[in-house]
Amino acid sequence: MTGQDRACGGGTSGQDRARGGGTSGQNAGAPLRACGLVKTFGGRPAVRDVSFEVGAGETLAIVGESGSGKSTTARMLVGLLRPDRGQVLLDGDDLARLRGRALRARRRDLQMVFQDPLGSLDPAMRVGASIAEPLLLHTALDAAARRDRVADLLRRVGLRPEHADRLPRAFSGGQRQRIAIARAIACDPRVLICDEPVSALDVSTQAQILGLLAGLRETTGFGCVFISHDLAVVRLVADRIGVMRGGELVELGPAEQIYTDPRHEYTRELVAAVPSLTARRAARTPCTNPKEVDG
Repeated sequence: MTGQDRACGGGTSGQDRARGGGTSGQNAGAPLRACGLVKTFGGRPAVRDVSFEVGAGETLAIVGESGSGKSTTARMLVGLLRPDRGQVLLDGDDLARLRGRALRARRRDLQMVFQDPLGSLDPAMRVGASIAEPLLLHTALDAAARRDRVADLLRRVGLRPEHADRLPRAFSGGQRQRIAIARAIACDPRVLICDEPVSALDVSTQAQILGLLAGLRETTGFGCVFISHDLAVVRLVADRIGVMRGGELVELGPAEQIYTDPRHEYTRELVAAVPSLTARRAARTPCTNPKEVDG
């Protein structure tokens, strides 16, 4: 067993075993592993010894209230924050140890979709150029091939190729999130980190974006870490759910078990606080057809 394996507990941390969230068979060879992540701000722990892994084609939802540490964890995964301790391993590579060309080569495999799509897009850059930017950085495609790729990506997210010539302000919130998703998947990442990607959208648009993400995951096979405060939302997309409180991952397990047989008291409180998961699930059944329907 390598030092990295030991740091990750061989793929299943003691925290996972204690809380019924051990590594499932589908996660063998998981592309992304978070191993004992710790982050402190001003002497206050924000994330405490958090470990999990995400398999190819799997969605792991991380749920918690504001201040639970879930977004800090997401930012450590993509390198926007450096952990005080712990590792983020992508196909076994410790991202914190990579530099220069080696780090850039791995960046294309781990992309992020943010809560605010307008804030994540350059308001002065036409959306086609925004989507093409990672292709320019990470591929050898020429200008014509990049244009073709951008047109294909816009179609895949339910927009039209001619939308490439418009600025972000010309689009609705749901359409901007589609553009942000197109940019994130441009280089076929191994893992997509989605930090509250639908919380700023209305209910019907949320369902469309969730359906879009589910369809793209099915066709491309990327793993997904889906950050949310809404248990009803994550039930629509999650294979497994991790529950965070006070910077700790207090429970980690299959989605259905979390909803029907939660082990931790805090998880039980979260489940009980949702009036009717069944009714909300029916109301928000995602539209998996990427047809442009959100204005």
